[in-house]
Amino acid sequence: MEEGPTGTLRSLRERNSARVVDLLRRHGTASRADIARWTGLSRSTVSSLVADLEASGLVVERDGEARPSSAGGRPPVLLALEPAAGIAIGVDFGHTHLRVAVADLSSRIMAERGLELDVDRDAGEALDTTAQVIGELLDEAGVEHDRVIGIGMGLPGPVDRHTGVVGDSIILPGWAGLRPAMELGHRVGMDVEVDNDANLGALAEVAFGAGRGAADVVYLKVASGIGAGLVLGGKLLRGASGLAGELGHVLYDPDGRVCRCGNRGCLETVAAGPALVELLRTSHGDALTVRGLIALAGEGDAGARRVLSDAGRAIGRALAVLVNTLNPERIVVGGELGTAGESLLDGVRESLGRYALPRAVDDVGVVAGVLADRAELLGALSLVITDSRRPLTTNTTTTTTTT
Repeated sequence: MEEGPTGTLRSLRERNSARVVDLLRRHGTASRADIARWTGLSRSTVSSLVADLEASGLVVERDGEARPSSAGGRPPVLLALEPAAGIAIGVDFGHTHLRVAVADLSSRIMAERGLELDVDRDAGEALDTTAQVIGELLDEAGVEHDRVIGIGMGLPGPVDRHTGVVGDSIILPGWAGLRPAMELGHRVGMDVEVDNDANLGALAEVAFGAGRGAADVVYLKVASGIGAGLVLGGKLLRGASGLAGELGHVLYDPDGRVCRCGNRGCLETVAAGPALVELLRTSHGDALTVRGLIALAGEGDAGARRVLSDAGRAIGRALAVLVNTLNPERIVVGGELGTAGESLLDGVRESLGRYALPRAVDDVGVVAGVLADRAELLGALSLVITDSRRPLTTNTTTTTTTT
């Protein structure tokens, strides 16, 4: 049966409402004027749509939050999604840890847990443990399962963005060939989105941390490996199969050590955490760890500061290609070694000044990340909140609005 004029108008209104909700998911907050400008809808239409969404409980005005108006006068009121309109779950897998958090749509953490886990060895056990923790945290937060809009999951390795398959048997030996999003989804009965941990760190630092306010950002995770999350024009660049940003496997020394990827002289063989610790164990003892190295540098130890500075120069040399190619406005250095301070950052800046175009260097700021080891977990939550296709609901009403 053909849709009549009334049905057509209702359908159009629902689609426009969905555009408003989607915009607020992606931007967090916006004024009515922002929404009109970004969607191309008239201000009267936007006001009417927002009024309906407020009445349904999906959209609220942020009390006390308003941006100064460039034209003077009363500042515009900012709108946001009602935090209780949905629940997101974030999962962060490291090589030796698991972190899980339950949050509302404002990214307010309602329940969280972290534990040590041999993630690399046994994917099935890691996923079983994750499913159990998710159930326990939902109970702790008092949240019904049907209010969850999705789960964001980060892995410390490349995931094919088309197939969802983990393809690297060296970095994650127990996960090769698996579809982790599908596997976890089967265990918990929820939608799951998966991405590389550096990409999620980039999302978090841009949304909440040192990359906030910048549209073109390179987030560098320096830990047991080295990876980059690339945000261009406010959007993640993942590449054809999800391999964009594998900076740790850029050639640094053609005659260097054989890397775990099989090539020789990759950047991570000279600048990642294990390589730096190995350099100092002769003088500082076999029990030295990356955390101990960072502590020594903070105490002024000359050897620790030297290896961090050398690592920064090596990383900066590889970054110079990205700076010339992408012309970012900010480089955010995160991961475990991102907390090492200015020794590492100064080395990065020194090499950028030597190997990158002067104008590109002038455009970019090199800063330490501010979210530390929480970046990937917050990024997993952000992935769900901004990208989930699940309809939002409220505790008191049900709406057909979808994004």
